[in-house]
Amino acid sequence: MTDDKDVLRKVWFGRIPTCFTLYQDEITEREAEPYYLLLPRISYLTLVTDKVKKHFQKVMKQEDVVEIWFEYEGMPLKWHYPIGLLFDLHASNTALPWNITVHFKNFPEKDLLHCPSKDVIESHFMSSIKEADALKHKSQVINEMQKKDHKQLWMGLQNDKFDQFWAINKKLMEYPPEDSGFRYIPFRIYHTTTEQPFIQKLFRPIAADGQLNTLGDLLKEVCPAAINSEDGEKNQVVIHGIEPMLETPVQWLSEHMSYPDNFLHIGILPQPAD
Repeated sequence: MTDDKDVLRKVWFGRIPTCFTLYQDEITEREAEPYYLLLPRISYLTLVTDKVKKHFQKVMKQEDVVEIWFEYEGMPLKWHYPIGLLFDLHASNTALPWNITVHFKNFPEKDLLHCPSKDVIESHFMSSIKEADALKHKSQVINEMQKKDHKQLWMGLQNDKFDQFWAINKKLMEYPPEDSGFRYIPFRIYHTTTEQPFIQKLFRPIAADGQLNTLGDLLKEVCPAAINSEDGEKNQVVIHGIEPMLETPVQWLSEHMSYPDNFLHIGILPQPAD
């Protein structure tokens, strides 16, 4: 892995200023003040909102508190998507803070998975890491790790500890020198204008002629509409809130711009009108 530690740190410490407001139809005993929080892009909503939940529960009767869920402009927010991805897909071209509405009733069963405990988040997170390593190293690296290493990855994310997480995660980002890269790149492409939740296919970081495949190569092969829209509309290709150059090698992106689950989460958004 090339050592661009500054990039890793910038990705890890990315924050989104957010204002949480209780839904107007929730029954409260007194007025619920909004709650402000800097959300870590790399984490999950249900992992970092305990304070939000406690804040609003103070003004509600216990029997009116069922299961917390979040929405933005009528769109239920999937807790199993990283926060940064949710923001990029739904709110990247709006003014900050990000205004999220908090609900405790009428859970949208069709749109969201239940999240009764942090164990559910840990299980989702670890299964993503295992899937990514199956693509990168045929699962060899993750399977050679001890249980305590798996736990350290999770605790590093849960407690927002960069060094604790990367002490283990760097092993998942290595490859034998003779290979010049991973077996396949773990990625998901989210095209906001299509019904499909995301696109995920096998894609090698090295082309048949030995050249490094780029982000542009990946999009051309897997999601050509992202760069050549039929109706002439221009798109933004966004990872962690920025638009990487299409000439960037996907191997470098995978090592430095993946979320902690070891996937590159790439958003394809309509270019905002000036």
